[in-house]
Amino acid sequence: MKRFLLRADDLGYSEAVNCGIAKTVRDGLIRSVGLMPSMPAARHGLQLLAGLDVCLGQHTDICVGPPVSDPAAIPSLVEADGMFKSSRTYRAAHARGEDFVVLEDAVTEAEAQYQRYLDLVGEKPRYFGGHAVASETFFQALRVVAERHGLKNCPPSFAKAGPSVGGRPVRICAMHSMDPDYDPVQSLKDAVAAASDTLPNIYICHPGYLDDFILRSSSLTVNRTREVEMLCSPDMRAWLAGQDLQLITYDDL
Repeated sequence: MKRFLLRADDLGYSEAVNCGIAKTVRDGLIRSVGLMPSMPAARHGLQLLAGLDVCLGQHTDICVGPPVSDPAAIPSLVEADGMFKSSRTYRAAHARGEDFVVLEDAVTEAEAQYQRYLDLVGEKPRYFGGHAVASETFFQALRVVAERHGLKNCPPSFAKAGPSVGGRPVRICAMHSMDPDYDPVQSLKDAVAAASDTLPNIYICHPGYLDDFILRSSSLTVNRTREVEMLCSPDMRAWLAGQDLQLITYDDL
């Protein structure tokens, strides 16, 4: 039987995103959710999930919004206004073969966000990862903080170390949410068909509704709403129930 984990990233990104994620937990298939503790809407997102059965992790962010640390203490991560450098800046640097992140800065901010997470949630994250930017130094910083606190570190599929959860290999399913012709239903069905029989499979979603902040700050917009619909579809739930599949959370890894 294939083991399959459906994860929603970006809780806290905006209040509209929070509402969409909460619906996929309350009425849909999501049982693992990544919280962005640095974002102003993080507390709102947690309030929407109160009392729901969800495995909550830390989705460490260094490319949108304000840092938790003093910006002066993490100069490689911020612009002159003290806000994080954008994902566009990271992509451009990666295309040039550059990594401008300073390890000490990334460790400082990841640690600060971990402490903020503890303040918000009241317990350790049940998994620990990052809002994806193409920086091996950032991934190294996450490993440092995870090892310091005994957390289940989850590097992305494009990290040099390869995808894993707490050091154990996993398979990250292909994501197509940035494709202009994205079909969430077909994408999930294709991922199930291609899933490993031996490794746990992780399918990362970004469900959410839209507000002005997400429209101004993210290149992933309308397809978030399409994922909400797919994840809450009775037809999709029935289809998954007919597969040789066990739905799991990070607590099972």
